[in-house]
Amino acid sequence: MPMEQRGVDTIPDGERTSGPRDLVSILLGSNLCLGVIVFGWLPPSFGLDWWASVSSVVVGTVAGTALTAPLALISLRTATNLSTSSGAQFGVRGRLVGSVVGLLLALGYTALTVWIGGDVMVGVLGRLVGLPASGISYGVVYGLLAAATVAGAVYGYRVLLAMSRVLAIGMTALLVVGVIAYAPHFTTGALPEAGGYLLGGFWPTWLLATVAAGLSGPIAFITLLGDYTRYISPARHSSRRVLHATWLGLSLGLLIPQLFGTFTAYAAGAALDYAGPLVSASPGWYLVPLLLAASAGSVGNAGLMLYSMGLDLDAILPRASRATATYTVAVIATACVFVGHYYSSAQDAMTSFVLLLTAIGTPWAVITLIGFARCRGVYDAEALQVFNRRARGGIYWYRAGWNIPATAAWALGATVGLLAVSLPSYEGPLLAVTGGVDCSFLLSGLVGGVTYVLLTIADSTPVRERAAADSEAAAALTVKAES
Repeated sequence: MPMEQRGVDTIPDGERTSGPRDLVSILLGSNLCLGVIVFGWLPPSFGLDWWASVSSVVVGTVAGTALTAPLALISLRTATNLSTSSGAQFGVRGRLVGSVVGLLLALGYTALTVWIGGDVMVGVLGRLVGLPASGISYGVVYGLLAAATVAGAVYGYRVLLAMSRVLAIGMTALLVVGVIAYAPHFTTGALPEAGGYLLGGFWPTWLLATVAAGLSGPIAFITLLGDYTRYISPARHSSRRVLHATWLGLSLGLLIPQLFGTFTAYAAGAALDYAGPLVSASPGWYLVPLLLAASAGSVGNAGLMLYSMGLDLDAILPRASRATATYTVAVIATACVFVGHYYSSAQDAMTSFVLLLTAIGTPWAVITLIGFARCRGVYDAEALQVFNRRARGGIYWYRAGWNIPATAAWALGATVGLLAVSLPSYEGPLLAVTGGVDCSFLLSGLVGGVTYVLLTIADSTPVRERAAADSEAAAALTVKAES
């Protein structure tokens, strides 16, 4: 299969041959991995019992999917990725906000997937062949996973899609067998080793689990969905079918692995760590399937994230090729794996990462969706590519390529979110206003969205009309290359 040559440029309609079924396959198959499974472990580690943990994961995932899924329709219309598409709201340079947010999201999830998958692989190999749990062992396993991940990401969308189709079937079978393997020791009570509710009370702890374990899953896709829907043609597939496929793919792709993680956490008594107890509690006959799940699943998920990272860096540095950008971010992600393994606990690292990125990512998603509703899905695909072509002008040029109101609204929303977040090592001052409950994602999205609407309420001219009025001026401006 040839290597993909496309970066964040507009995909010609003749190459947009994927469909809604492919979207479901890639969202389901790529998420059936330990990097997503481990999020289901967070609620039990916070001190919740089985039913509270399940409800937090389900409520958070459903709410996050409702917010995130419509973003898939934007790239269906623009034929490019979501960060580039957000130039319609933020400006052709201001869309770098989305590129940076997407890069950070994908970087963190890639590192987490390789980290957790590698830890489980070392544990399983220790039981199977006596591999010592040494620094060398972890380094070799992390390196092998990273190398396999890079191979899939560099070859691109078609390879990742084919891999996801296989994983959707194979990993589902492995997880079903895993339920049988761990079922004898399953319990529904809170794990005593967790030491009670993490935040001292049920509701604050439940809400933390809802955000950290449930909502964070869909939010991780706020810049990723367009990587796949840009290959779907709106001439052949309706927006409704694509939206339904996104809902289905995200819901199944996140709930199945996360609830498996919750189930195995109680069955293995995994209160303070997940990888170690998961391996220790596994019956001998399930070790080989667990090794396959840890390796193949991790490569599929991390490959998808790394592919997105390559596109985001390619969007930030237009002179770099997608392959070069992918190799660069792969090195950075692998370095993050070693930092996480040696200098942080899994629970603290995961909780801090998802809460911070949710706080800064939510207002970007809200503003981008408001823009989509305002323009009714009508975009000027050529004008979105001005920055990538190192040119000027077009209807999304705004002020020197930045839409100041949108950027300011995002910055204000993100700041409020960071001031309202509750991390293991930091508590924002706005927690006193919210009664100690982490409402960072709600406040960041609300403040960012309302501010954007108020700052741009006077500019109500639809994009279709502006595009027609400015077409001659835009065409003249876009040919002026920047010095």
